[in-house]
Amino acid sequence: METSALILDFNNILVLSDEQFYQLCRRHPDIQFERSARGELIIMPPYGGVSGNRNFGLTGQLSRWVDDHPELGLGFDSSTCFKLPNGANRAPDAAWVRRDRWNAC
Repeated sequence: METSALILDFNNILVLSDEQFYQLCRRHPDIQFERSARGELIIMPPYGGVSGNRNFGLTGQLSRWVDDHPELGLGFDSSTCFKLPNGANRAPDAAWVRRDRWNAC
């Protein structure tokens, strides 16, 4: 059975800085935290069989493509959290970043 993410809005009480969010993630490595652009804390549930299988296939396809085109960019799995331009911290199932953008960071 697939479950939904738990979304916690503490903004009336506490707004986490980037460093505090990072420390929260480090302190609880078994929990996958994300953060919305509005600062809501998102606790992602573990994958179920359907999502896990779909993610496995997606990551495998992306990995093969990145291996065939290493000069274009880098691939990342679902354990990688990205800081997005809108302020959100999200960990997609799979991601690819152009090499020039990665090198600019």
